[in-house]
Amino acid sequence: MPEAASTPSSPARESFGSRLGAAMAARGPLCVGIDPHPALLKDWGLADDAAGLRRFSLTVLEAVGSLAAAVKPQVALYERHGSAGMAVLEEVLAAADGQVLTIADAKRGDIGSTMAAYADAWLRDGSSLAADSVTLSPYLGFESLRPALDLAADYGRGVFVLALTSNPEGASVQHVGGADSVARRIVEAAAAENSRYAGSLGSVGLVVGATVGSALTDLHLDLPAVRGPILAPGLGAQGATPADLRRTFGAAYPQVLGTSSRDILAAGPGTQGLRDAALRTLEGLRGK
Repeated sequence: MPEAASTPSSPARESFGSRLGAAMAARGPLCVGIDPHPALLKDWGLADDAAGLRRFSLTVLEAVGSLAAAVKPQVALYERHGSAGMAVLEEVLAAADGQVLTIADAKRGDIGSTMAAYADAWLRDGSSLAADSVTLSPYLGFESLRPALDLAADYGRGVFVLALTSNPEGASVQHVGGADSVARRIVEAAAAENSRYAGSLGSVGLVVGATVGSALTDLHLDLPAVRGPILAPGLGAQGATPADLRRTFGAAYPQVLGTSSRDILAAGPGTQGLRDAALRTLEGLRGK
C-alpha cells in the first residue's frame, strides 16, 4: 500500500457510522442523489458541459445541504465530462464538507495495489476526491475490499458495499446459492466487519435496492445483524414509496437511508422547489 494510504498519525476521530447515525436522527433518513443526467441539465435550461454541471450540482447542494442526512454525487456523470467534470466533483465535495455528509457513488472494486489506489483516492485525508464514504463493488471477493475497509476505519470514513440491487440482471449473481447466496455472504461479511465499531451504527454499510421486494426474506438476509447503514436507492422516480421501504426492510428500517434522486431533482432549477420536494420525501420517510 502506498505510504500516503498508511494509518494516520492524527488522533482517532468519530466514526462515519456515528456521524451518519447522528445526522439521520437530527435530520431524518434521507439521502439526495446529485445526478446531473443530460436530460435533467436540459430540463433545467443548462448546457451539458462542465459549467452546467457545476451550476446544477451546487444548486442542489445549496437547496438540500441543510435538510438531508447525506448527498450522493453519481461519479459517472462527472467522469463523462473528463477532467473538467472531475474538477467540478472535487468542488462539490469540498463545498459539502462540514455541511452534509457525502457518499461518492463510484462503485469501485479491484484487487491489491489497484484497490489500495482507489481507497487512497476516495478515503484518504488530503485527497481532492475524499468523501465521507464511497460505494464499493465486492464481486472480486469481499476481502478484496480490505484496503478500503481499513483506510475508512483509519480516517473515520465509511463504505457502502453492493449487496442486493434491484436491477433484473443483479439476481444472476447476487441470488446464486439460495439459502447460502452471494448476497447473504456479503451481508454476513459486513456484519463481521462492523464488530470493530462501537456504538449503534457501524461504518460498513450496504447498498440494497428499495424495490427488491421479497428478496430479503427469500434469501434469508439478516440486515439488523449488520448493524450498519442501508443505502436504499430507488425511492420516488424508480417506484418505491416510504411505505414500501418500511414493508421491505421491516426491523432494519431504522438503519435505512432512503435515497431519492430524479424525483427531487425534477423539482429544480429553483432552490425552493428542490427544498419542498426534499421536505415532502422526508415527511414520508418519517411516517408523517
